[in-house]
Amino acid sequence: MLFQEPSLNRRHLLQRASLLGASAALPAWAQPGKTAGASRSVVVAQVVDFSQAQQDVSKDFLIGSRAAWQDINLRGGLRGRQVQHLTLETDGTPASLRTAIESVKANPSCVVLSGSVGDQIASETVALIRKDGLNIAHAAPWLQNASLEVDDSTFPIFAARQEQIAHALKTLSVMGLKELGAIYGTARDHAAYHVEVERIAAGMQLKLESFQGAGQLRALGQKLTPQTPAVLLFVGGTPELAEFTQGLEKQSRQRYVVALADVNLQVMQQMGAARNTPVIATQPVPLVTASLPVVRSYRETLARLFDEPPTSLSLAGFISARYTFEVLNDVDGPLTRQSALAAFQRRTAMDVGGFRVSFNAQRRSSTYVTQSMMTLDGRVIG
Repeated sequence: MLFQEPSLNRRHLLQRASLLGASAALPAWAQPGKTAGASRSVVVAQVVDFSQAQQDVSKDFLIGSRAAWQDINLRGGLRGRQVQHLTLETDGTPASLRTAIESVKANPSCVVLSGSVGDQIASETVALIRKDGLNIAHAAPWLQNASLEVDDSTFPIFAARQEQIAHALKTLSVMGLKELGAIYGTARDHAAYHVEVERIAAGMQLKLESFQGAGQLRALGQKLTPQTPAVLLFVGGTPELAEFTQGLEKQSRQRYVVALADVNLQVMQQMGAARNTPVIATQPVPLVTASLPVVRSYRETLARLFDEPPTSLSLAGFISARYTFEVLNDVDGPLTRQSALAAFQRRTAMDVGGFRVSFNAQRRSSTYVTQSMMTLDGRVIG
C-alpha cells in the first residue's frame, strides 16, 4: 500500500498491515485525489513485508526510513525537490511482491528502490528485478542473506548474516567454543537459512547440531539435554525467540543464545522473556546510544517526528534512507532512473554521518557489527 501521510506511529503501521487489497500497490499518480504537481517530486519506493512473520522487523525499519525522508523534506528535499516516499506494502507472497514491482515499473517518476525489508522480501526483490530486467537501483536493502550473489543493480550496505554470526561467536570464543546448536523458529526459517548456517559453521570449524521449532518452541527449549551445545544460534523472529527462551527457564545447564539482527531485544524485554538465559543480539548498525553524528541525528529526528523509542532496526531504516539520499544528491545532471543507477554503480566510498560505506569485490559493503545483550535480570546492555 502507498502512504504519504506526514506521520505514522507503530499502532497505525499495524493497522495498515490488515488493509492489503487488490489495489494495494497502485502508484500515487494513479490514485484519486493526487495532483499533477506530484510529478515534480522525486519518487523513492520502499518494498515492505508486513506478513505476520516479518511485521516486527518491518515496522521499526519503516519508521526509521520515514523519519529520515520527512526530515530531508523539512530541510529542503533533494536538490530543491520534495521526496515522495512511497511504501509498497506486501503480505510476503510472490504475488503481492509482483504487484509492488509492477507499480514501480509503471511509475516513470520513481528513480530508486530503497530499503526493502525484511530479508526474504529483499532477496526476492533482487531476483525479481533481475528476472524482469528492471533498470533501477535497489539501494540499501535489509539483505541479511550472505549466500545471495549481489548483482550490478543491488547495493547492500549492512553486514550480512555471516559477519554477524562470526562477530557473536568470536565474543564467546573464550569458552573454547567447538560446537554450536542452531535453533530455527519456523519451518520456513529452516528452509530459507539452514544451508547458509551449515556453510558458516563449517567454515568456522564448528560441529553443528540443528533443531526446528515447528510451532513447539517452548517444548523444544524444555527438551534440550545436558549434551546439547551450550551456545545456541537462534534463527527466527522476536516472538519465536521469546517463546523458546521461556522453555529454557528450567534448564540446569547455563545456555547462551545468539540472535541476529532481526530480533528486537527491547520487545523481548517488554515480553518478560529470557529471564534465566543471556541473549546476545547482533546488529549491523551502531548502538542507538552511540555519539556518531548519524545516530545523534536519528535520535533527535525520531524524538521530534515520532512517538517511538530508538531501536537498532529503525536506526537501520534511517541510515538506509540517508545513504540513498547522499548518492542521489551527487547525481550529475538531471535526476532520472538511469542517472541514479549510474551513480550507485560507481559504488563510491561514503561516510554517512560516521557510518562507513565501502564496497568490496563481492559488491557488498559493511562488515560493521555491534551487539547488545539481555542479561539474567532483564536489562539490555550495549
